[in-house]
Amino acid sequence: MLKVLLSAWAFLLITGCATIVNDAMIPLTVNFSDGSDGRCTFTNKRGVWSTDIPTSSVMIRRSDDALKYECETEDGREATGSIRSEVEGEKMAASVIFWDLGITDAITDKHRTYQGNVTITVPRQK
Repeated sequence: MLKVLLSAWAFLLITGCATIVNDAMIPLTVNFSDGSDGRCTFTNKRGVWSTDIPTSSVMIRRSDDALKYECETEDGREATGSIRSEVEGEKMAASVIFWDLGITDAITDKHRTYQGNVTITVPRQK
């Protein structure tokens, strides 16, 4: 009986709640503040993604660092900045309490998220 309990506990420690709670990628909807068309490149430590703006959604890999963006409108105006990474608290709490003490989430960043609908401020046309 003790072997079964130890085996079950070891299995729970090896597997992670985040792997069944969250996908690695999240959708991000992006528009420019003045409604212009253009293109943006997003980067974080997990990868680089480019998309035309406006977009209905671009799939971005979750990460614990800020999502940096470099954008340019069709008429050449540029905008740079970042989107803060946030913790999905209820999912992290479930992982800590019920599964693996948050170890897998800390490694995979699957408990992190970015604001899903972003408006990027671009300078006025001259």
